[in-house]
Amino acid sequence: MNLFVEGILWALDPSHYGGRNGIETRVEQHLLISLGVLAVASLIAIPLGYAIGHTGRGRSLAIGVSGAIRALPTLGLLIIIALIVNVGLLAPFIALVVLAIPSVLAGAYAGFEAVDRRAIDAARAVGMTELQIVGRVEAPLGLPLLIGGLRTASLQVIATAVLADYVGGGGLGHFIFLGLKTNDYPQMLAGSIIVIVLAIASEAVFSIVQRLVVPAGVSAGRPQDVRVRSTRSRTAPG
Repeated sequence: MNLFVEGILWALDPSHYGGRNGIETRVEQHLLISLGVLAVASLIAIPLGYAIGHTGRGRSLAIGVSGAIRALPTLGLLIIIALIVNVGLLAPFIALVVLAIPSVLAGAYAGFEAVDRRAIDAARAVGMTELQIVGRVEAPLGLPLLIGGLRTASLQVIATAVLADYVGGGGLGHFIFLGLKTNDYPQMLAGSIIVIVLAIASEAVFSIVQRLVVPAGVSAGRPQDVRVRSTRSRTAPG
């Protein structure tokens, strides 16, 4: 417990702010890495997931590949990529993108698969093209599950992005690896606490967004647990 308090005090110490290795600088690096990874993973996985969800083709292959990617040890993948492209930000960035793709891909095609087929048939019946069906029917209705996939990916990326500093990529891993090297356990714990706070904040933000993107017609059709009280006055037994 004392070590935990020391970690919090280390994170709150004004002397650890400002400069190239200040906490706020490392937090900014960590967030930029995480957001960049999510953006690139989304550009790759969302169109692919939409294509799979709309056509129904390639789902088994996507599940198999995603499972294989999830089984890859991120640190091992990071080291292999670093040996190929040299140390720096590029290696951890690529490794984190690979880590994030399965969750985003699953959210994208699962969102399309969850759409009621009758809604799609009705859209075709009124003359919508396949592209219009994707943009006006499937994408809006499947958006909550896509946000759920991004929510999962963001937690994985924020937690794993500490490895970026292992090969000189920056981020909050600096405090963890430096503390490990110098036996400065409060510094290590402080870095871990800040990462946990960022992960919780990400979870809260995506949770709110996931609720907000539910289409009004869908949320209005959900059953509500509303108990209607009787308007009749109770009379005392005679």
